[in-house]
This record gives sequence, C-alpha cells and structure tokens, in this order.
Amino acid sequence: MTLLGHDRYCDAIELQVRQLRDAVASDGADLSATVPTCPEWSLEQLVRHTGGALRWVEFIVRTRAQENVPEDRIPLVGGPAAEGDSAALDTWLAETGEMLVGTLREAGPDTRVWAWAGVLNSGFWARRMTHELAIHRADASLAAGLPYVVDADVAVDAIDEWLAIVEFVQRTQPHEAAAELRGPGRSIHLHATDTTPELNAEWVVELTENGVRWRRGHEKATVALRGPLTDVLLGFYRRLPLDGGRLEVLGERELLDFWLQRATFG
Repeated sequence: MTLLGHDRYCDAIELQVRQLRDAVASDGADLSATVPTCPEWSLEQLVRHTGGALRWVEFIVRTRAQENVPEDRIPLVGGPAAEGDSAALDTWLAETGEMLVGTLREAGPDTRVWAWAGVLNSGFWARRMTHELAIHRADASLAAGLPYVVDADVAVDAIDEWLAIVEFVQRTQPHEAAAELRGPGRSIHLHATDTTPELNAEWVVELTENGVRWRRGHEKATVALRGPLTDVLLGFYRRLPLDGGRLEVLGERELLDFWLQRATFG
C-alpha cells in the first residue's frame, strides 16, 4: 500500500497533538473520569500514556537508537509530577508534540533506528505515532463527550497500518489469539460509504491457512462492515460498538466478532 508522505505524517502529528490538548481542555473533560473505551484508564492516565509514547519515540529517533530503550531512561516520560494539574499536563503535552515533530522532520523518513515491526527507520515511527494519536484522541474525545473528526487520508492509512501490524504479529510472534486468525474460506470486507473512488477506502481481509492476507478493493466476503469512514475506523479499532446504529454488518457477524477479539499488537 502507498504510505502518506513523511511531511504529511509530521503535519498530522502536530495537528492531532493540538486537537488532543483541545479535547482535554474542553468543558466536558474531567481528568479523573474513566475513559469508556479504555476503562482501565482515567482521562489523565490516557493523556500521560499517549504523551509518554511520543516522548519515547522522540528519544529513539533523536539518539538514533539501534535497540529498544527502556522507558525509565526517558526524561519526563510519565508526564508532570503533580497529578490533576491540567495546566501542567497541557504544557507537557504541547512540549512533547513540538519535540517529536521537530525530531522527525530533522531525521526525515529514512534514518535507521530501532523499531519493533521490522521497518527499521524513522518513517515507521512517524506513521505509528500518527495513528497512536488518532486512536487515543478518539478515546479522549469520547471521554469528554466531543465529536471526533479525523482526516480521510489519515483514517485510511490507519486501517492499512492496523492490518499490516496484525499480519506482522501473526507471522513473527507466537501469540495464541493471533494464531487463531487462520483457516480457509473466511473473509471480511470493510467498506467506507462516504469517500471518493480515488481514496479507495475498501478492504478485503482473508483469513487463510497461511495467515492473514489483505488488500484494498470491493469484493464479496463472508462478512462486511459498512459505514462512514471514521465509524469504520473506530469500529475496526473496537472504539465504536457494531450495533450502535452507525455501522452496518452484513453476513456472518460472528466472524467479525471473532476477528475483533483476536486482532492484536501481540
């Protein structure tokens, strides 16, 4: 699949950090509130996790790390010391975003650095952090009761990346849930109903005996998930219920549920 350009990823990170900050600063946001889509976290914990991931990646790229770096080596990876301080949290997140974007722009897409999915360059991290932000910004928006909007090209690439990650994990890492995504004759079709043909926002995912295979396109499948692109993205990332009225499931719903329970980062 064609990736977005490196500058596009950097622009998207910059924008989404600002949008995340706006969501956390909105009237409906409560730092102590449970995030509905990540119930193990409060909104503040979600922000600290997301910002910490950005800080970790910034350190890896800036230092040209060739192996994994423990988080305890990253300055301020956990955020400001004081809990419940929205101003300090916002300042930390803004600084984190600026640091990461600046480091990624300076490195360009081809600087060799450690990464965990077989793509050993800074471009991998620009893409990964774009979509880390896209999904956790959705979590924050839902927690704050705000509408969620993401650019169409980013949403399409987020689904591409998620499928590529599931395929990689299944192929390279022993993981019982991912291993169960095998077997002949089963397929999933994702169909965004509100985009242009040029965007080609349709996917076919095949569960074969040799592992998951996927491609863009419109084909009949065992089960289809249809709806607006943003809703398809959120449903496929388990951020939107399939039966909430915004998505349509055609065919064998059990297969889609089976996939959603087992598709994993490892």
